Amino acid sequence: MTTQKDSSRRSGLPGWAYFSPELFELECHELFRTHWQYVCHVSEVSQPGRYATLDIGTERGLVICGNDGTLRGFHNLCRHRGSRVVTGRQGLCRRAVVCPYHGWVYNLDGSLRGIARSETFPRLDASKWGLKPIELEEWNGLVFVRFGYGPQPGVGRLLAPFAAEVAPYDIRNMVSANCDYQDETNANWKAVRDVDNEGYHVPQAHPALHDLYGKHYVDEPYVDYVSRSVGQFNQEPGTFWSVKNYRKILPIPEHLPPTHRNLWLYLGLFPNFVLGLYPDSVIFYQELPISAGRTIQRGGVLRYRDETRQMRVARYLSGRIDRETSEEDRMLTVWAAEATRSSAYDGIILSDLETGIRSHHDHLRKVLPVLLHETEPRGVALAEANRAARRKHDYSLGQP
Repeated sequence: MTTQKDSSRRSGLPGWAYFSPELFELECHELFRTHWQYVCHVSEVSQPGRYATLDIGTERGLVICGNDGTLRGFHNLCRHRGSRVVTGRQGLCRRAVVCPYHGWVYNLDGSLRGIARSETFPRLDASKWGLKPIELEEWNGLVFVRFGYGPQPGVGRLLAPFAAEVAPYDIRNMVSANCDYQDETNANWKAVRDVDNEGYHVPQAHPALHDLYGKHYVDEPYVDYVSRSVGQFNQEPGTFWSVKNYRKILPIPEHLPPTHRNLWLYLGLFPNFVLGLYPDSVIFYQELPISAGRTIQRGGVLRYRDETRQMRVARYLSGRIDRETSEEDRMLTVWAAEATRSSAYDGIILSDLETGIRSHHDHLRKVLPVLLHETEPRGVALAEANRAARRKHDYSLGQP
């Protein structure tokens, strides 16, 4: 017989949530369009005309520095025929943004400057035909955008509980280490996030990471859209080459308080972003869903401007540990995702060490209460089923 405690732990998402195309479309509208998404660090867009782009779900975003030094966010969408107005992850528009399709020209503040063969168009009010803006907010040098109004407050308010802890890292004055990556996985984005949201598997699946801090790793739950996890370095001599040398070479980071000189700190921003603060660098990663069964995990590293050779070597070694961990996680993600289609799959049971998964799923159900259905609703549009579920359920954020 299942006990009450056992029953309460079976609080994972239903299997259909990991492969439903219709749910993916709903997530694009209700989740990725309405929650903050990380785009770049300010150092990457500090010059007029410098831009960075972000594609997520059905949206295409553009952050660009104006002639006045102000960062602005826009849909990367020409008002003529919908072409992208800039291409690539990053770039420079020297004087204006010129659409590569037909040559419509926009000022760096997004306003319409000129139309190729304008005499062939009806008279257009230039003030109404500029690039469409999106919300933009900078926090400690990290630039976020939001495509549509959503339930979250501003990024600064969301991450305010961590402001004092983050301040000594001086992230705003860091620069990109030019080692951004994008890796595609044949799995639903939530399966990727589930693996990352708990450290219970570290001793078994990540020997190097366990060698570094596995005995002293703590996951805190998502509360009000944010989470925190801490890995304090083990005191015993490391066994793995990368771990032994990392701890040996890492200089004492005098800019950090003693409590943070020997730990890796992770901050999660719902639904799909993680910031990692290390003594030698700052990392980030986020899931960019392509479809119900394909996900890009994007990541990168920020370094200190005055990085010493010793710190650079330490950063290389921490990156090596991270790369090994990512490779080890990749297959776990695929296995977990494919299991949801098995006839033997009847949900998951969560340990008290997996509170990150439980609380993340609670947040998902708050936005998408249709996920409370054990089977995918049939005979009605999923969006309508979600509206009906929202009317029916009173589901509180942060409650297990």
